Amino acid sequence: MDMKQIKALLQEFDASTLSKLKITQDAFSIELEKNIGVVAAPVMAAPVAVTATPMAVSEAPAPAAAVHTGDMIVSPMVGTFYGSPSPDSAPFVKVGDRVKKGQVIGILEAMKIMNELEAEFDCKIVSILVSDSQAVEYDMPLFAVEKL
Repeated sequence: MDMKQIKALLQEFDASTLSKLKITQDAFSIELEKNIGVVAAPVMAAPVAVTATPMAVSEAPAPAAAVHTGDMIVSPMVGTFYGSPSPDSAPFVKVGDRVKKGQVIGILEAMKIMNELEAEFDCKIVSILVSDSQAVEYDMPLFAVEKL
């Protein structure tokens, strides 16, 4: 992981309700824990102290998905993400689905208005980085994808 990815991971962790997160990938390992304030740096380096301020978020993103380094579909606005048209409906997309440009992949609610989120290009869904009814921010990664 490069520093940009680590900073993004720290921001997502800080905004989540997770209290611990450990990621190991090849020779790289990182461990985050709130309220203790220590972040384990790459295996070969010394630990780095970080002040983590707990923030309330309805649900946490999937930690392993936050490490994805490929293409992303990000939130175009601040709002609440919904993965299906209604609570009892099937989700718009699942991991492994092939999506066409313009296909609806989710809904973003902002100021009581439901905005359809459409794919900007043909792609395959690698992972869904947010959970249903989760608050999202502008430019926050929602889906890890593989362009087709």
